[in-house]
Amino acid sequence: MKHTLSENILLQLSEFIADKLALHFPKNKWDDLERNIASAAKEFGYKEVENFVQRILSSPLTHEHIEILTTHLTINETYFWREHETFEVLEQKILPELIHLRREEKRIRIWSAGCSTGEEAYSIAIVLNRLIPNIKDWNITILATDISPRILRKAATGEYSQWSFRGTPIWLKEKYFLHKENNKFEIVSEIKNMVKFEYQNLAEDVFPSPLNNTNAMDIIFCRNVLMYFTQNRVKQVVRGLYNSLVKEGYLVVSASELSLQYFSEFAAVNFPGMVLYKKTSKKTKIQQAAPVIYDEPKPIIFQLPLQPINTIEEAEFVVRKIENEILPEIEKPVHINSTYEEALSFYSQGSYADVIDKLQKEDQTPEEQILLIRAYANQGKLSGALKSCEKAISADKLDPKLYYLYATILQENNQLNEAVASLKRAIYLDSNFVLSYYSLGNIYQLLGNYGNAKKCYENVLAILNKCSQEDILFESEGLTAGRFKEIINATIQTRAYL
Repeated sequence: MKHTLSENILLQLSEFIADKLALHFPKNKWDDLERNIASAAKEFGYKEVENFVQRILSSPLTHEHIEILTTHLTINETYFWREHETFEVLEQKILPELIHLRREEKRIRIWSAGCSTGEEAYSIAIVLNRLIPNIKDWNITILATDISPRILRKAATGEYSQWSFRGTPIWLKEKYFLHKENNKFEIVSEIKNMVKFEYQNLAEDVFPSPLNNTNAMDIIFCRNVLMYFTQNRVKQVVRGLYNSLVKEGYLVVSASELSLQYFSEFAAVNFPGMVLYKKTSKKTKIQQAAPVIYDEPKPIIFQLPLQPINTIEEAEFVVRKIENEILPEIEKPVHINSTYEEALSFYSQGSYADVIDKLQKEDQTPEEQILLIRAYANQGKLSGALKSCEKAISADKLDPKLYYLYATILQENNQLNEAVASLKRAIYLDSNFVLSYYSLGNIYQLLGNYGNAKKCYENVLAILNKCSQEDILFESEGLTAGRFKEIINATIQTRAYL
C-alpha cells in the first residue's frame, strides 16, 4: 500500500498513540494505522487525514477523542463461542471443579476484559446457566469491561445479527435467543441480567480494586487485547491481571498471545488444543533480606582536573562529581523495616495469603488493618474481610474509609442494603468522600433506583470539579481526579438511561 501520509508523520503518530493510548503500531503495521486513522478522521468530520493527524498531535486528547480513536484503532469483531476449545474446557473441566469447590459458598467471579460487543461475556453466562441448576441461589459476578462506552451500550442491548453466530452450536441460538425483526436475535433476559458491563481502560486504570470490582476473580478472559499494547504496557497489564486473580485462578488469552516472556509468574496448563495460565501457590515467596556481602572494592583512581583548582568551591565540585560517579556503582542493601512494609511487599506481588499470614496478630496498626482487609477481599475470603472490618470499626468508629471498605465487601457479598447504610455513614463522616458517592451510585443502579444513582454521580462530578486534574483521590489507590472524571462521564454515557 502506498502511504498518503509521510513516513515522518506516521512515525510521529505511532509514537504518539503508543504514549497516549499504549497501542502498538510498528512500521510493519503502518498500513493498518493509516487506514484506521482515515476512518477516525471521517467520524471527526475531517476531509484531509493529515489535518486530522496534525490536530491530535498538537492538542490534548479529550475523552471523546480517546474513545473514537480506540474504537477505530482496534478490532471489535467477535462472535459467540469464539475459539470453541476454550468453552469446551470451561464447561467440561474448569467450571465443574470450581462449582464443586464453591458448593457451600455459592460464589463465582469471572471477568471479560476487553469485552467488545459482549458475545464472550454472554457465552460465559450461558455455560454457567447450563452447569448450575439452582443458579439463582448463587452469587455470580460476570464483569465485562471495555474502553468504548459506545461499544458497551451496544453490548448491553444483547441484540445481535446472524454474523455473531458463525461457527456456533445450533442449540445456542435456539435456546438462548429470541428472533426479532430485521433478522436480529436478542439474548434472553435470564442470561442478559447475569452480565454487568462497565467502562474501563486496561492501559490506565488501577486493578485489582474494589472500586471497579476487579478483585478476587476466579477466571479472567483477556483475549485479543494484549496484542495491541506496547511491551511495557503488556507487562503492566499482566501484572494487574495476576493480582486480580484468586489463588488457583485462571487467565485465558488467545492462542496468538501465548508468551512465557509475559506470563512467567503463571503456571502454563495444557488442555486439549489450548493452553491456559494458572495463578498457583508455587510462586516464589519474598525472602527475608540477607546480609549484603560486598566484593573486594576496586581501587579508586583519582584523576587530576585538567585545569588547576583555585577555590574551595571548585574543589568541592570535583569531590561531588567523583562521588556521583562512584557511589551509584556501590550496591546498597535493601532493608525491610517493619511488618507492614514486608506485608506491603507481599501485597504488591499478589501474594495475599502471605499478607494474611503476616498480619494475623492482635496488635495491628490502622494501616495494617486496612491492608489485611484488602488482602482478604482480594483472596475472595469475604468472611475474613468482614470480621477484620468490623474489628477495625469497633476500634475507630469515626474513620470514613473503614465504612467505605466495609461497604465494598458487603456489596461483593450481595448485601446491598447493608452496603448502602455503610456508605451513607462514610459520607456523613466525610461529605467530600468522592468514592463513597460513586459506590453508592453503583448500588442504586443495581437496585434499579436510577434517580438516586444519577444524583450520586452528579455529586461526584461536583466534588471533582473543585479538584485539580492531578489530585490523588482519598482511598483510590492512586486514581487522579482528572482520570476519575473521565470514568464518571464514560459511566453515564454507557448507562444511557441515566
